[in-house]
Amino acid sequence: MNIHLPPPSKGTYNNAGSSRRLANYLEHEDMERMEQGIYTEGFFNLTDDNLFKSQVVKDIDGNIGQLMKTDAKFYAIHVSPSEKELRAMGSTEAEQAEAMKRYIREIVIPEYAKNYNKGLSAEDIKFYGKIHFSRDRSNNELNMHCHLIVSRKDQSNKKKLSPLTNHKNTTKGVIKGGFDRKNLFQQVEQGFDNLFGYKRELSESFEYYSTMKNGNISDQLKMQERQIAGEREKKQNLLTPDINNKEEQTPPVKRKKKKPKQGFRK
Repeated sequence: MNIHLPPPSKGTYNNAGSSRRLANYLEHEDMERMEQGIYTEGFFNLTDDNLFKSQVVKDIDGNIGQLMKTDAKFYAIHVSPSEKELRAMGSTEAEQAEAMKRYIREIVIPEYAKNYNKGLSAEDIKFYGKIHFSRDRSNNELNMHCHLIVSRKDQSNKKKLSPLTNHKNTTKGVIKGGFDRKNLFQQVEQGFDNLFGYKRELSESFEYYSTMKNGNISDQLKMQERQIAGEREKKQNLLTPDINNKEEQTPPVKRKKKKPKQGFRK
């Protein structure tokens, strides 16, 4: 599972002004699909589906109390399952889309809220999501992913929330709480596995990816040893019959020999 928080830019992800440019971009796939007679997914939030772009822009742009002109007004989050994960979410685009919305609502947003360490819940987060089914420059068969627009302010328009802050569970100073991105990535990955009964290999976990990219040589070697040991154990389990699953064999029934009939034969 790839969770990405693109940094603000001067283009589509310019978050110092209106969210309209980003919302417009998120609808670019809809026209192509409609021309092909393929269904599209509207915007969604924690409780509702098929919401209009105008509502998204109005709601996000109106939730900016006490923010300065150059302050971030919203943040973008990309949620991109692998092909293997998508297959665990359903066999059709419609099934996968419904599973994605469930994942966002039940796992991603609740963990996002909890990660601020401010006693927030999913209901405190103002966000809108948009599902895309294709991806440029990808040769994958399955490419469904989800874009989220998350307001800088909570639903009450009082608390400032930034997933890009470098503070982590701060208890002293002006900023209280913080945001631990590493913890978020691990929690939403675990939540995905629990929600869909997904058996994740070590090599596709965030722990493995993070260690192999950012860890020192010693940590990387230990991670590789864990991977090799896991693969060896998996092969051993495939080769070794499970005696517990064998049906108990009942001993053959001995047939009694028939006694010869007494009397005379003709």
